[in-house]
Amino acid sequence: MTEENRKVLGGGGLSFSKTSEDRKPAGPPASGAPPPAAAASKKVTIKSADMKDDMQKDAIDCALSAVEKHGVEKDIAEYIKKEFDKKYGATWHCIVGRNFGSYVTHETNHFVYFYLDQKAILLFKSG
Repeated sequence: MTEENRKVLGGGGLSFSKTSEDRKPAGPPASGAPPPAAAASKKVTIKSADMKDDMQKDAIDCALSAVEKHGVEKDIAEYIKKEFDKKYGATWHCIVGRNFGSYVTHETNHFVYFYLDQKAILLFKSG
C-alpha cells in the first residue's frame, strides 16, 4: 500500500463534517434504464466515498443483491466482501449494521460508506 487514507465513522453517522458535495445520493443508472425493483424500494445515501463512480455503483448493486438474498447482517457483509474480492482482487472488508463505529485504513480509491434505508454499509480495501 503506497498511499493510505483514514476514515473515522461514528455509530449513526459520521464523526467528522463533510460538505454536501461529499454526500451524493445515488441516482438512476447512467444508461437511462429504470432502476431494479429493489433499488426502487430502498433509499441509498452515500455518506463518504473515496471510490470511482462505477465501482460505487457496483457496491450499491452488490449490496442490493445481498439484502435481497440474506436477512442477517453478517451474511450480507460476507456476500459483498466475497463479490468484491472476486471482481476487484483481495483484500476487501465489509461491515454492515445499524450501530457501529470504525476507524480504518484503506487503499486510495477503495472506500465507500453508505446507507440502504437504515442499514449502514462500510466497504473498503486494505492489505
